[in-house]
Amino acid sequence: MRLNQEFYQKNAVQAAKDLIGKIIVRKYNGKIIKVRIVETEAYCGAQDKASHAHNNKKTKRTAPMFMPGGYSYIYLIYGMYYCFNVVTAAENKPHAVLIRGVEPLEGLDQIKENRQIKSSKIEELTNGPGKLSQALKIDKNLNGCNLIESSALYITDNKKEEFEIESSPRVNIDYAEEYKNKKWRFFIKNNKYISKP
Repeated sequence: MRLNQEFYQKNAVQAAKDLIGKIIVRKYNGKIIKVRIVETEAYCGAQDKASHAHNNKKTKRTAPMFMPGGYSYIYLIYGMYYCFNVVTAAENKPHAVLIRGVEPLEGLDQIKENRQIKSSKIEELTNGPGKLSQALKIDKNLNGCNLIESSALYITDNKKEEFEIESSPRVNIDYAEEYKNKKWRFFIKNNKYISKP
């Protein structure tokens, strides 16, 4: 069951918790990759000093954050790594959830081909936002993608599994003043695909 528009209408903190365990499906060139979301971070709109949309800053880069929940927001960091975010909440309420870590379920050979890493540790393929975007071939071409209707990139429900979710402050946001300590990072306890903060 693909996640519907109603799912994405909630605020980023709730969505970040609810996205844990869900399945990202990526299709391209007749290939399919499926991964389970194991780590997320919430960015909560205009008041959040860690958010790209702090003070309702709307630019060409941040425009997808102002779309209604259910679209992708993809940006480049360090000039080389893409980060995949899920836009949530209502239109012009720029909430987004950064996907920080995923666990491969299907298409592992394809993931290995996309990543081309020397490490033999399977978790090194997808245990970080830049890594997982490379593994899933997610780049700027998918920025503003409609996750509800797209056949190339979307998220499905996964109700079968039980796990414990933990929270902590978000990573690398020391500039965010009082917002840097908010426990808006969520992850599956003891999952080996969690990023290394």
